[in-house]
Amino acid sequence: MTAELVRDVMTPGVVAVRPDASLVEAARLMRAQDIGDVLGADGRRVVGVLTDRDITVRAVAEGVDPLTVSARSVCTPDPLTVAPGAPATQAAALMRAHAVRRLPVIEDGMPVGMVSLGDLAEARDPGSALADITRADPEDGASV
Repeated sequence: MTAELVRDVMTPGVVAVRPDASLVEAARLMRAQDIGDVLGADGRRVVGVLTDRDITVRAVAEGVDPLTVSARSVCTPDPLTVAPGAPATQAAALMRAHAVRRLPVIEDGMPVGMVSLGDLAEARDPGSALADITRADPEDGASV
């Protein structure tokens, strides 16, 4: 990877839910935005990251009611973050060291984007399978 910065490879903008939002609210927002994760934000402060997998594995598979369970109760609290001016290699090292697939990008205390493994793969090797999957329209793919 070249000397790219996180801001060069991240997905700008963030989608957030209140920590007390129900899992159904969060899932509907993910569907509407065609994304697999949202930030849990209490005002301007990021309190967690909630993924579609969190909803499935930590809630639905446990038999909890997604209408009454809050995003905060199943999200990953106090997520690792990275600054937009950090080297992309630093984001990759954090992901590797902590076994995470995405990091909120925070500037001056505010979330400004997300950087994912797919973003890093696309920057490093646009022809890689992961980069291709990242760019693919989910509606065009077949379910396995």
